Amino acid sequence: MEAFRKHTGVVAPLDRVNVDTDQIIPKQFLKRIERTGFEDALFFDWRFRADGSPDPDFILNHPGYEGASILVAGRNFGSGSSREHAPWALHDYGFKTVLAPSFADIFRSNCFQNGLLPVELPDQTIALLIASAAAHPGYTLTVDLENNTVSDGEGFSVGFVVDDFRRYRLLNGLDDIAMTLQHEERIAAYEEKATAAV
Repeated sequence: MEAFRKHTGVVAPLDRVNVDTDQIIPKQFLKRIERTGFEDALFFDWRFRADGSPDPDFILNHPGYEGASILVAGRNFGSGSSREHAPWALHDYGFKTVLAPSFADIFRSNCFQNGLLPVELPDQTIALLIASAAAHPGYTLTVDLENNTVSDGEGFSVGFVVDDFRRYRLLNGLDDIAMTLQHEERIAAYEEKATAAV
């Protein structure tokens, strides 16, 4: 998993609440178990019309948000089913972090597992960021996990809180497998001892 320390990117404002995982990635795209290749499925029913053409009214199809890597959304983001494909799709599209007033618990956990940083900020702060990004396409933020801050270089700066253990894992790019492999020598010694005892 790629480490997350500090990221500066264009903000895409998704001014919607209760965005569930079926909206993030619809069920027809869940047949694959690979963790990559889901970028075209992200927000599929919103991004594309019935004929497959891009819907110009959807925010990610606006030229000013091309290459956006920071998503700012309303409360209860990632609700619904526990599909891990949702953070996969967000990450594959190019998002490094999602800012919202609140996240569904399982979605939040899946984000941390897959190198996508979910940042909770107060409703008023999120509303301000959505308004800034909507008024000024190309608006950028810096999300700094080393210092737990979000800033825009124009005077806006706010702190955020992340659980110490999850923060450590993201800063060092450690998923469950990498965490386990930190104890590889002890595991090998145990296996050798267990094999010898048989």
